[in-house]
Amino acid sequence: MTVMTGWDLFEDLLNAQDEQLRMNRLRAQRFGQLGQLGQYDAGMSGQAWAPVVDITERKDAYLVAVELPGVGIDDLDITFQDGLLTIQGQRHLTPDSSEERVHRAESRYGAFRRSVMLPTHVRADGIEASTQNGVLQILVPKAEEVHARRIEVRVAGGHAALAPGDEAPPPADA
Repeated sequence: MTVMTGWDLFEDLLNAQDEQLRMNRLRAQRFGQLGQLGQYDAGMSGQAWAPVVDITERKDAYLVAVELPGVGIDDLDITFQDGLLTIQGQRHLTPDSSEERVHRAESRYGAFRRSVMLPTHVRADGIEASTQNGVLQILVPKAEEVHARRIEVRVAGGHAALAPGDEAPPPADA
């Protein structure tokens, strides 16, 4: 008598993925890479993540775009100091439902921090931030360009014109 069993390709792939995630977690714990984010739940990795940042330059400003889907404005902190623009915050894990089974979890959750060094000729008091469709946009206006000033060199000893209120130097033979 022959016994036949069914084969489910996706079940095998899921088992292989779960095994790989377990191995990665153990390796990360061994080397202390998870730190405080060492939560491991339903195959989701708690490793740190960094959002994608794009920086473009316009004639009047720099535009910094950061992909932050699922991050609320209350979970963001943006600072600018000494030419360093820092974007930090946290993306929270959505609560698990007992009726759902996770088959693949590629999104990263937890704290993040990105810092970008900008040129010194920006107006820090004019920086504006807005978010739409999961993209944070930070507009950093440029300061007016500083032009070099030509300085006239005067010849000492009375050959140059005196400024108002200056007295003529005493004669050399006096």
